[in-house]
Amino acid sequence: MRQLYPPLEPTRHGMLDVGDGQQVYWEECGSPDGKPVVFLHGGPGGGCNPDSRRLFDPARYRIVLFDQRGCGRSLPHAGDHATDLTANTTWHLVADMERLREHLSIDAWQIFGGSWGSTLALAYAQTHPERVTELVLRGIFTVRESEVDWLYEGGAENILPDAWEEYVAPVPADERRPGGYVDAFSRLLADPDPAVHGTAALAWARWEASTIRLLPHPEVVERFSDPDFSLAVARIENHYFTHAGWLEEGQLLRDAERIAHIPTVIVQGRYDVCTPPVTAWDLHRALPDAVFRMVDGAGHSADEPGIRDALLEATDGFAGR
Repeated sequence: MRQLYPPLEPTRHGMLDVGDGQQVYWEECGSPDGKPVVFLHGGPGGGCNPDSRRLFDPARYRIVLFDQRGCGRSLPHAGDHATDLTANTTWHLVADMERLREHLSIDAWQIFGGSWGSTLALAYAQTHPERVTELVLRGIFTVRESEVDWLYEGGAENILPDAWEEYVAPVPADERRPGGYVDAFSRLLADPDPAVHGTAALAWARWEASTIRLLPHPEVVERFSDPDFSLAVARIENHYFTHAGWLEEGQLLRDAERIAHIPTVIVQGRYDVCTPPVTAWDLHRALPDAVFRMVDGAGHSADEPGIRDALLEATDGFAGR
């Protein structure tokens, strides 16, 4: 497996006022004169980490990262139960990306997104295709009802029954039924009692963490167990999935023709439990000219064997365009 590029620190960073009382953290690293690329993290609500910078050749890329509303270093943080999520939607994030692009005086940029980041990448590209030079997408997720149901309503439980049992534990026994878990967690996460919303958040976040690697990695689950992180990611994800991402059913696949001209690489782990391969395959059919990489022996994470190689190959390949 190829190694990531060496660790690097931001050359610039700041907080961008995007309205609605929201301050979005952003940073740049790599070459100021390099090819612009923006990294879109997963979740929603996950935030960026230092390794996200290392998927791009710093000598050839101007690398932009930002923490989406309510998470990471952006403020106010959804790990504070008092933080209102009303102004945190897919389309607010698309608008934030445009504000950031203009703030940094970038004419057009490559969009790199995995998991929820692939959702946001598709939504942004279909809204602003003239601002996108290429797309690199991993672990495809489009917020269709079947995708949310698979992970949170019953489906993946057939593969990870032990982790599923821990996930549903906070839900009262008489509410444990397919089609009712997302709503049940919505109520639990809204409860003002920290013992209720904190327990629900941990169960939600640890369940997701259990699905993102092909083989068990307890340290990944532990990372998702931080109280502030788990509350932010659980509240934001549940908020988005309760509202179907503010997307019409199948919208991102239906409107793929808007971005058919944009050079695109799709990377998918064949044994991805978090975002099953059928969605990546559907996107591949909607974008037949895209490069499609189904990685055997891999799950969801960008660190999975073969997935990292495919992602680095994609960013290296686009660096000279």
